[in-house]
Amino acid sequence: MVGSTQIPSQLGRTAVVTGATGGLSFETALALAKAGSEVVLTGRDDRKGRSAIEKISREVAGAKVSYEHLDLANLASIADFAQRMHGRQSLDLLINNAGVMALPRRQTTADGFEMQFGTNHLGHFALTARLMPLLRRASGPRVVSVSSLAHRTGLIDFGDLQGARVYSPWKAYGQSKLATLMFALEPQRRSDAAGWKLISNAAHPGFARTNLFASGPGGLVSLATGFAAPLFGHSAADGARPILFAATSPEARPGAYYGPGGFGELRGAPACALIMPQARDAAAAAILGMFPRN
Repeated sequence: MVGSTQIPSQLGRTAVVTGATGGLSFETALALAKAGSEVVLTGRDDRKGRSAIEKISREVAGAKVSYEHLDLANLASIADFAQRMHGRQSLDLLINNAGVMALPRRQTTADGFEMQFGTNHLGHFALTARLMPLLRRASGPRVVSVSSLAHRTGLIDFGDLQGARVYSPWKAYGQSKLATLMFALEPQRRSDAAGWKLISNAAHPGFARTNLFASGPGGLVSLATGFAAPLFGHSAADGARPILFAATSPEARPGAYYGPGGFGELRGAPACALIMPQARDAAAAAILGMFPRN
């Protein structure tokens, strides 16, 4: 275990949480609102967004929460959202958590990228880059990228990066989550070199019971997950704990990776998580062009 899981006061801080209309992101946004943060929830479904705001407002008296439409599978939507955000003075926290998992059939984003790579990695890449001026104006900014245990089997296939020749749902998902973790490490290297005073780290939820399985692989995988979840998994609220630790704890280290500390990192209190060697491949990160140099 890495220490206290209590969230320090977030009064006076502003956070953006992607995909916050449900699951891990909703629980993350709720916890930040309880700690006093102003929270901007984002998502593609405006009806669900309004519902999420209502739920938090009922649970947290005086909550400072708002909703903004953001489709991470559409670069124009990302640009529009960032433009709206630039009316603010600064941004203290960006939690990149929205995503899709193991889509049975290959789909593409509005810009023609394979959906999992395009949403889970490239969308957050573009969002972070566009919000970096706001983050750098904050006194202690953080970016938390949410990866997965699936990064352990992930490989960056530069010969078929978009799965256009051969598409495998889990291969594409593992690749996208490996890229997510690589992305979390690279901005920290750039921040250290340039003196940005930005903390970029990563987290994963372990085996959290969310609707990702239902909306992703389906079939026997979703059925098996339903049976296994009570034995090996934990709730979305518990799955959010490593994310919140990475986002708020004074003990969270720059460029670190956090997950549940129990058996197999499936559940438990936040702890340092295993980073596979391929996630530290600086040459692959350079080829991917992980972050703007200016």
